[in-house]
Amino acid sequence: MHKVRAADLDHAIGAESAGTGDWHVGKPPHAGTRGLLAKYDITYDHCARLLTRSDLSAFDYIITMDDQNFRDVQQLGLGPARIARFLEFAPGTEEREVPDPYYTGEFERVYTLVDAAAEGLLASIRQEHGF
Repeated sequence: MHKVRAADLDHAIGAESAGTGDWHVGKPPHAGTRGLLAKYDITYDHCARLLTRSDLSAFDYIITMDDQNFRDVQQLGLGPARIARFLEFAPGTEEREVPDPYYTGEFERVYTLVDAAAEGLLASIRQEHGF
């Protein structure tokens, strides 16, 4: 939502975050992520929640971080939401999956990938919806 707010489109675009595993439900982002959000002056109001089948109808896009999440979302069934891998929207990157910094500790690298993908996703949404 940071890029959406910066583009003054928060009146037209909403976003939520949800996972396909339940091990962090109700918890805030990892301390490493919170540190980067503070560093880049990005506000958040989020605790982990589980993706549900109804999300496939409630949202226009379901964006996944990696191939396993992509398969998990597809197993929920079909809905009108477009299911895509986040890095499909990151121009110039050869990577297909966002690495999990929980395991790698590479929070800065992940931030760079996510930032580029968020910019590309927003551009795609703006073009598709005429914003």
